[in-house]
Amino acid sequence: MGRDDTEVNLELHRAHSARMYDYYLGGTTNFAADREAAGQVMAVFPWAERAARVNRDFMHRSTRHLAEAGIRQFLDIGTGIPTSPNLHEVAQQCQPAARIVYADNDPIVLAHAQALLRSTPEGRTAYLQADITDPESILKAPEVRQNIDLDQPVALSLNAIMHFIPDSQGALGVVRQLMAALVPGSALVISHGSPDFAPEEAERIVRVYEAAGTTVRMRTKAELALFLQGLDVLPPGIVATHRWRPDGGRPDPLVADAHASAYAAVALKR
Repeated sequence: MGRDDTEVNLELHRAHSARMYDYYLGGTTNFAADREAAGQVMAVFPWAERAARVNRDFMHRSTRHLAEAGIRQFLDIGTGIPTSPNLHEVAQQCQPAARIVYADNDPIVLAHAQALLRSTPEGRTAYLQADITDPESILKAPEVRQNIDLDQPVALSLNAIMHFIPDSQGALGVVRQLMAALVPGSALVISHGSPDFAPEEAERIVRVYEAAGTTVRMRTKAELALFLQGLDVLPPGIVATHRWRPDGGRPDPLVADAHASAYAAVALKR
């Protein structure tokens, strides 16, 4: 993108959730503050790397399922640092003409956005720097309007993002406003950290992130269900991330629900 760290104001002295997630996944786009905070999370939640991996695998499976079902447009909010295969690579493998718009408010994602723009010749990809707490700005952005036809079904991907949006910032209203703009046949894909599986560890995670300057709002299964209200939730329903339609029909036996400590679901708009 031709931008240096100063121009995009990466604030490398402060830990950032996207760079911490990159560290969990074994990436290299992270810095001392991120590694220190991630290490503190791993000290209280030793399965952090495994949780990140199974969440990423859920994104791959859910994207593939929707693309194979015929959806050709994807709006991925809270994209994070590019880690191949990215959502567009999975979608376009099934649907070469698929169109994907990524959105994130982290400037480091902007610095690496070229990796998100390598579309097939038939399809399109675009990147938008935006904040999920302002859904109207996302829906009206030129990057969305020029690449996504809102009169056709869209898959809205909210993977591991909503637990960073507290109730005070209108998390539920954000999801409903985004889905209200999409036509029937569209889909909501969501994964979300939860205290249901390992409550003590979940509380410790919240404290570590908050000490690093990031608010985290873990939600129960019942609370996550509110995001899906009025939608048709696909089988197997709201389940731990590694249990959503695992490859081969069986979840990884080495991953316990407590290791994932997150729910996942895919739902269709009637």
